[in-house]
Order: sequence, then C-alpha cells, then structure tokens
Amino acid sequence: MKVHILDDWFDTLRGLPCYAKLGGHDVTVWTDHQPDPLLLAERVQDAEALVLFRERTKIGADLVSRLPKLKLISQRSVYPHIDVEACTAHGVMLCSNMHGGTPSYAAAEHTLALMLASYRQIPQQTASLKAGTWQSGVGRTLRGRTLGLYGYGRIAGAVAGYAKAIGMKVQWWSSEAGRARAARDGETVATSREAFFASSDIVSLHVRLKPETRGIITADDLGAMQPRALFVNTSRSGLVAAGALEAEIAQGRIHAAVDVFDSEPLTDRNHLLLTHPNVLATPHIGYVTEDEFDLQFSDIFDQVNAFADGAPIHVINPEVAT
Repeated sequence: MKVHILDDWFDTLRGLPCYAKLGGHDVTVWTDHQPDPLLLAERVQDAEALVLFRERTKIGADLVSRLPKLKLISQRSVYPHIDVEACTAHGVMLCSNMHGGTPSYAAAEHTLALMLASYRQIPQQTASLKAGTWQSGVGRTLRGRTLGLYGYGRIAGAVAGYAKAIGMKVQWWSSEAGRARAARDGETVATSREAFFASSDIVSLHVRLKPETRGIITADDLGAMQPRALFVNTSRSGLVAAGALEAEIAQGRIHAAVDVFDSEPLTDRNHLLLTHPNVLATPHIGYVTEDEFDLQFSDIFDQVNAFADGAPIHVINPEVAT
C-alpha cells in the first residue's frame, strides 16, 4: 500500500524499531505540518492509507473527498479531529486502538514534571542563573500538599503513584462511575465537586476529550480553587470551557501548568498562557518521547498491516467493510 505519515515533525519514526513493520509498503513521511486541506490533498493524492500523529491534522470532508485512492486512516486513541461520517461516506475506514495495553507513562511523567517545575520555579530560576543574577525567588515543596486528580483512568493512576511516592496526599473526582471505582479501590474521593476544587492544592486533569466532556471544567470550578492553587492540564484544552482558564489566570489568583492549547501549534507569542508569570507552558509534549512513539505506532502499523491483509482491526466505522 501507499502509506503517507503526516506530521512527523522531527522525522522520529524512521529511527524506531516499530518502523520495520511497514517494510512491505511504499511509505512517505511528511516532516512538516500542512493545515490547508486543499494543499494537503495535493501532496497526498496517491495515498491509500494515512497515518496520523494524534490530532495534529484535522481530517474532514474537504480532505477525504479529494483523495479517491484513500481507503484507510490509521491512528491511536480518540478522534475528535476526524469527521467519521465523511470518512464512511467516501469509503474510508478509520482504525484506532482506543484502549492500548498500558497508560502513557510519558504523559504521567510530564504531569509530575510540570508540577515540580511550577512549584520550584525551575524556568524562572534557570533564566535568572543564565542572566547572571543567581536566585530569583523562593519555591514551594510538593510533599504534604493535596493533589486532586480529575478523571479516574490509567494515566491519572500513574500520576497518583508518583505523587504518593513523594509524600503528597491524593484525592479524586470523576464521573459517577469513576468515583465508584475509586471508592471500591480504597481511594479518597472528595465529598463533592465543590470540595474537590476548593481543597486541592493542585488539580490535574486526566479525561478524554469527547462531545460529552467538552467544557467539563467550568469557570465556577476554577473560581472555587484556593489562591495560589495550581491547575495542570496535560490532556486536552477543549476539556476546559472556552476562555475560562484565561479569565481566571488574568485575575492573578491561581497558577497553571499547561501542555495543551485551543489552537495547535500555538503561534501567537502574545497569548496570555505564554506571557502571564503564573503560567508554565509546554508545546504538547506530554506523550512526545521515543519510547511512547514506538509503543503507539507499533499499534498503528499493526492496523495498517491488518487492513492490507484483509482482516482490519480496531475498526471505528465497520459499515465501510460491508
């Protein structure tokens, strides 16, 4: 098959062990980002399969309708960036492993790194040292603080383990089913949503972005957080109500550490989340490690091979095969 891999910005995949799985295919790797669907359609005109890097490229009818040879889109995890109905209408199968075998330890580690860097003012202290002015302020200790984890899933579970190992207290909030699972597992569940936000020194968000979870974190939630509390988001920006975090940060009351944004790549250097001193921001690198890529794309390339062999796996729109 003619396979096109989009948005491999640092040309990482060709150097990973999993890439050998594509040995029987004609593969083109694109190392830049082309947001214009018309221009993108021109460059991948001969594609029979598209391999995606998460949500880096939006896949809509304006693209798939211009790709007559396209039969497969292969990726991993949720797919809010893909118009599944348009794919189905044009005979394009979407395969996406929604479960995987392990949590993203890379994302969990990055969550801990953001917490540590924010509390210890690592970016500011590093900048001060490089400027020749030595220390720039006084940080805070994580031990003894209360970490509120929103979303009772595998990544949050890994974060909880790291937090407990350094002496933090952990409490949870989630859907009703998630809270019930946490309680059965002997975890501490907050007495109410309001109490969760008000009593957590740090709130870290770990929820999949789906239509029913979009905007699940409201302005009232953020407003309930105590002064100097830290809000961490390594999941998806769309989980927070539009403009709510920016409005709260503008007041200078709470802090934030964010790895995700409404528009990615974020090119507005004047964006509040990049300029406000209470915010530590990173460019969506929570899952960006060689180890994580090898794990994820091993699944994705298995999907490509299964489709080529006539026995597709992890199919989202099986009606295409009928």
